Amino acid sequence: MSAPKKSLGRATRLVHDDYVAPSPFGGLNVGVHHASTITWPTVAAMRARDWKHDTGYSYGLHGTPTTFTLAHRIAALEGGTHCLLVPSGLAAIVLVDLALLQSGDRLLLPDNVYNPSRDLGGTLLAGLGIETRFYDPMDPASLDALIDARTKLIWLETPGSVTMEVPDLPALVAVAKRHGVLTAIDNTWAAGLLLRPFDHGIDIVMHALTKYPSGGSDVLMGSVTTRDDDLHQRLKAVEMKMGYGIGGDDAYLMLRGLATMEMRLARSGENGLALAHWMSERPEIAAVLHPAFPECPGHAFWKRDFSGSAGLFSVIVDEAIAESKVDAMVDALDLFGIGFSWGGVHSLAVPYRMAVPGGTARSASRWPHAGTLVRFYAGTEEVVDLIDDLERAFLLLKD
Repeated sequence: MSAPKKSLGRATRLVHDDYVAPSPFGGLNVGVHHASTITWPTVAAMRARDWKHDTGYSYGLHGTPTTFTLAHRIAALEGGTHCLLVPSGLAAIVLVDLALLQSGDRLLLPDNVYNPSRDLGGTLLAGLGIETRFYDPMDPASLDALIDARTKLIWLETPGSVTMEVPDLPALVAVAKRHGVLTAIDNTWAAGLLLRPFDHGIDIVMHALTKYPSGGSDVLMGSVTTRDDDLHQRLKAVEMKMGYGIGGDDAYLMLRGLATMEMRLARSGENGLALAHWMSERPEIAAVLHPAFPECPGHAFWKRDFSGSAGLFSVIVDEAIAESKVDAMVDALDLFGIGFSWGGVHSLAVPYRMAVPGGTARSASRWPHAGTLVRFYAGTEEVVDLIDDLERAFLLLKD
């Protein structure tokens, strides 16, 4: 029998008290749980803890009610069963690569892949003895030719995050399945709403939640979603050993952003199409790279596989216009920030150097355009204001 509790000192009462908040509380939003330490009512409960599943709590790093709720909503968004949350989209890519690859294995990437993923293959993975090879995403035979017994993972990306080609996903997945190789896709452009990768047989869906789900350009986060229990546990085991975790405040901000994402994506997509059509009429623009345009490589696959457009697209400036003029045009924009990340309410513009060895997005030998590429992201501003801003800045492209 426990001894009667004596009166607690003032400093102790600042940490311990007998108050219990009444339940239930009827707020509309998910509560924000801040916790590194998780406590249990008994030693037996502590010893029975299970970090592998979302049925209980073991340590703040492995989940709280706030992060579990967000993970389940992202899984539902992507049409999956399990979701892991990590500190960024790139962290999600690293997690997948390190969980599924080991020394001697081969990784296959599309040659228009997100550039940090390309760099990862040539640095960290190469140092671990993992070979990275690049295939042409518009040619399934190119993928087939690179698969050998060492190939353990194939990344897919649609559309290319700079070049905007849309590959034939079912054809690429069929090649991978014929060889028994796992597939992972970067589903960031589609925001989890415009494309359903699991319906095409893809094994892992990665999403840079930093973009549309956040919507505020102020939270870094990534997700890895699966349907297969064993595959999820392989990924989760490495996530735990790498020490990946998400704070309660970031999870709350992401939950709040999710609630308005569909509306923001629709507005951004409409604005992006309007800007792309406006640019297609400009003599300074040699080509518009937007999946919804018939001229864009893979447009037919976009029509078949996607339910709409996001606000990210690229244009090719006429090759007669010097790069310095293109840079000056981008500098002159008032409503378009110069920034790589996107998916928020602010419009953005970034020029890229493409047709050079080791170019940003595609092998120089396969890049068909000579002019400067500028990637635009359409935010949620009034499109007439964005066009006025562009029209004024485009004056700098003239002789």
